[in-house]
Amino acid sequence: MLQLGKQGRIISLTNLVRNFYTLDSKTSNLCACKDILTNLQRKYKKSDSSVSSLFIPVPVKPNSDDINVGAELTGSFNKAELLKLLNKFYQKKEVKQLLTENGLDAYLQHQSYVSFRRYCLEADALPVDLHVVVSDILQGAGNVTDIFPYFMRHAKQMFPHLECMDDLKKISDLRTPANWYPEARALNRKIIFHAGPTNSGKTFHALERFFTAKSGVYCGPLKLLAVEVFNKSNNMGTPCDLVTGEERNIVDPSGSPSSHVSCTVEMTSVNTPYEVAVIDEIQMIKDPGRGWAWTRALLGIKAEEIHICGEAGTADLLRQLCLTTGEDVEIRNYKRLTELKIEEKALGSLDKAEPGDCIVCFSKNDIYSVSRGIEASGKEVAVIYGGLPPGTKLAQAAKFNDPDNSCKILVATDAIGMGLNLSIRRIIFYSLIKPTMNDKGEKEMDTLSVSSALQIAGRAGRYGTQWEEGRVTTFKTEDLKTLKSLLSSQPEPIIQAGLHPTADQIELYAYHLPNSTLSNLMDIFVSLSTVDDSLYFMCNVEDFKFLADMIQHVPLPLRTRYVFCCAPINKKMPFVCTMFLKFARQYSKNEPITFDWLCRNIGWPLQLPRTIIDLVHLEAVFDVLDLYLWLSYRFMDLFVDANLIRDMQKELDAIIQQGVVQITRLLKNSESVISSGTSSAAAEDEFSLTRQKQHYLRDTKTSLGKGRLTERLLAQGILTPNMLQELKKEWNNPSDKISKSLPTPENNEDDGSGDDDNSGAKRTRRKRKTK
Repeated sequence: MLQLGKQGRIISLTNLVRNFYTLDSKTSNLCACKDILTNLQRKYKKSDSSVSSLFIPVPVKPNSDDINVGAELTGSFNKAELLKLLNKFYQKKEVKQLLTENGLDAYLQHQSYVSFRRYCLEADALPVDLHVVVSDILQGAGNVTDIFPYFMRHAKQMFPHLECMDDLKKISDLRTPANWYPEARALNRKIIFHAGPTNSGKTFHALERFFTAKSGVYCGPLKLLAVEVFNKSNNMGTPCDLVTGEERNIVDPSGSPSSHVSCTVEMTSVNTPYEVAVIDEIQMIKDPGRGWAWTRALLGIKAEEIHICGEAGTADLLRQLCLTTGEDVEIRNYKRLTELKIEEKALGSLDKAEPGDCIVCFSKNDIYSVSRGIEASGKEVAVIYGGLPPGTKLAQAAKFNDPDNSCKILVATDAIGMGLNLSIRRIIFYSLIKPTMNDKGEKEMDTLSVSSALQIAGRAGRYGTQWEEGRVTTFKTEDLKTLKSLLSSQPEPIIQAGLHPTADQIELYAYHLPNSTLSNLMDIFVSLSTVDDSLYFMCNVEDFKFLADMIQHVPLPLRTRYVFCCAPINKKMPFVCTMFLKFARQYSKNEPITFDWLCRNIGWPLQLPRTIIDLVHLEAVFDVLDLYLWLSYRFMDLFVDANLIRDMQKELDAIIQQGVVQITRLLKNSESVISSGTSSAAAEDEFSLTRQKQHYLRDTKTSLGKGRLTERLLAQGILTPNMLQELKKEWNNPSDKISKSLPTPENNEDDGSGDDDNSGAKRTRRKRKTK
């Protein structure tokens, strides 16, 4: 056996060889080998690090009201002599060895000694038993090592985990996750893997079985895909319900659940029995943030047949996972239905864009500049990127797909990789470098992965569209060779599935460590967890911890706090984070989060965007409404106006759609604001005045200069590491500084302006109409 570290993370030499052996002549490449070696190095480095520093010491203070019984029995002693005695005790090698055997490493020993020494020297009255022992030692009637049990008693008060470390390790033993689902293990499930590239018909064949089954569940990676299957199933005469994080759609008017359900993978029920289950895009089981959801669905769904769809590179991992469940995998391989050709020349100029082209960008700035460049040549474009609402994405897709529409060119991010049916003739990669954010909030640039390149390129020439074959190229000539190399490679083999701590496990940790914060509990759990590294990895919990730290000062029960922190939030959007914090505060006060309350906080009604900054902010507001709906299904008692919020979201979607249609004009307006104002500060002032009219700014008595940082974050939706630190300081301020400085209407309710009255009238009419 090859052991990595001291935390139970063990990988056998056999499994190590197996991982390399799977890289056959078709898949063997430097990238795959590099990934495996990097993974092993990461595990080794992590497992060697000490976890002791994660345990926050509990202050142990002497009780000033205690009567000094020890002094009455044996007399008082000199504090200077006591200090010498304590130092002599701590310097003994046998004492340090004994402390180590009792679970105290060098860090814990030092922390405990500093605290114990301070306790003894500052206490007016020591505990009587400790006082007597110290007195005896000072008088020559005892040995300095007699202090040991009292030192250990103090250390265990400081670090409660010393009493329960074995229990903590048992709770975080994740080596056999298949055993977490005994009801699924009791079934003789039939596993079928539909393996193939994009546009090969693999999901089509899996869904055929889903539609004809007596009962079934479809588990998709995106709401758009879940909605597509929901609509298709009902159109075919198979009643099907829709379940996503933000929506529940029961098709039966009586409210009775249907036998078929289309859901996002996180919402999959592992308690409901089905005849057939379809798990789509199984390769996302390796996703560092969401991979756990695919692992849970694969291991836990109670279905007679499970149809899995995804990349062929997942096959070996599925075989190994099914060995742990005692099940066999039937693999059905599919080939692409239409031909995909790589062109010999790069596009070179936006003027050469043709009908059916999709230019793929990896940043919003590129999206904006490419869109403007194409429209400058007199051609109309459709725009799709991840931050847009689902309705806007579908509207842009329909506009592009419509043969009678004048819009023939699409500009998009990799958001088109799944979830949208698009009639694309040619994919043009504007760049092959994709920017990403690391855990420190720093931007990193990396070449597109083979899997992503194949997924995106495969969207060209989709079967059933007007294009009989697909084409792919790059915008820059120097990228074409790299693209050919990427598309001629096989996707990297997927060797691990994601896992994530459950609420029950964290609650057990909190029982043993009642003084630890939720973020701290997650850190300790991940550090102490024992995972079979040959099959699994622990998903990234940084986003979870970010939200946990943000609302740590808000008084909430642990289970509620855990659920709040599971909310799907983009932490790079300050306005969304601010509203998340306000939701948590309102909930902690047991006050309902109503339609009117939300209107005041987001400045409803909203106006059409005039600049790109306006559009970005509207997208953030849409995410806030999504967050409200997500929370409303988990806390129905206080998030009471879900139906009104859903109608509000539809109206906002329409506003954003109009903004996207006029994206070039928004860009021009943004530039004119900057050029005419001669500085970005002038642009911010202009934006602030606009938001003031929409009830975003605080009371007029307050100086506009205060809270400029939070105003700028709110307006632009851009977060840098330095701004993040400043914002976190405000969020963590118990004096509630953030709610005083942020430009929200909570501090403007008594403004008495005519605008407020008008907006109130609009809200009243809005509610009457909805009802």
